Amino acid sequence: MSGELVLDLEHRRGDFSLAVTAAIPASGVTGVFGPSGAGKTTLLRLIAGFEKPDRGSVTFAGENWTHRPAWQRPAGTVFQSPRLFPHLGVQGNLDYARQRAPEGGPARADVIDALDLGPLLGRHVSSLSGGEAQRVALGRALLTAPRLLLLDEPFAALDADRKVAILPFLKSALSRFAIPALYVSHSIDEMARLADRIMVLRAGQVTALGPAAAVMEGLDPAPGEGFEAGVVVQARLVETSQTYGLARLDLAGQTLTVPGLGSTAPGLVVRLRIRARDVAIATRRPEGTSIRNVIEAQLIERRDAGAFCDLWLDANGVHLRARITRESADILALEKGQDVYALIKTVSLESLA
Repeated sequence: MSGELVLDLEHRRGDFSLAVTAAIPASGVTGVFGPSGAGKTTLLRLIAGFEKPDRGSVTFAGENWTHRPAWQRPAGTVFQSPRLFPHLGVQGNLDYARQRAPEGGPARADVIDALDLGPLLGRHVSSLSGGEAQRVALGRALLTAPRLLLLDEPFAALDADRKVAILPFLKSALSRFAIPALYVSHSIDEMARLADRIMVLRAGQVTALGPAAAVMEGLDPAPGEGFEAGVVVQARLVETSQTYGLARLDLAGQTLTVPGLGSTAPGLVVRLRIRARDVAIATRRPEGTSIRNVIEAQLIERRDAGAFCDLWLDANGVHLRARITRESADILALEKGQDVYALIKTVSLESLA
């Protein structure tokens, strides 16, 4: 899919006002991130045609959708609740979507395979777990042959374990069928796992839009957002140790060791999230430490804020972020341009990139 989703929208509802101007590439996954009440769901409803803006336009790949009713917009939607037809069963829900879809789009068999829906086809929707129902809802949306998917916190009602289990299905399906998607969430972990780029929405305004790594690198939590500052990086698997259950990764020519990859083949690219508070700083390479991940870097920015100090580092083109006390930064006399060592205490494996 080529082109852009171009938004120029103004909408007021009660005391809340939304004003969004953005051009989003019609490819990959764009995460729409922000706290509750930021306007994320309202934005998706305006794009889908479920609500009309007070002013503005929605254009997708050169086509003006502004005055089209929702049923004439080639967008598939998945909501927080699955909204399956209770009288049709799993197979009936999928068939209903396919029979009413235009030509093209993913084949029914491919959707069933990508989302592992085969074992569910004979089930009644009332017997499905929350995760199973959302997989069926996603399959139904894909079978409408959408040119754009709008996913409004589809896994918000699932517990953490079920969410972790279902996210790979979504990531695989979106990649396999090459359908651009807007994925709404207030979870920074979901953004790290899925998003190619991120739009940050706060109080109805776009405060950031760009590649996921670049946006997350500079993202600081607003009150009540409940996430921690950090970065997302990609690294390549070099080898695994079955003895210790560790994997050695290449991060821009330096070695990073993480647990949990098992016997995965070398060469695999993985996506990692590193929280700023999990990065310590040394001015000399440390010895006799249990921290295995020591990365050479250059300090490219220092920003003091109260008792703390945020540091941005460049490690052969990969950016890292550290948050230490301002006292520690002053004792180490940290300055822009200085060569330092980043001691990474914890790494979160978010996904296979």
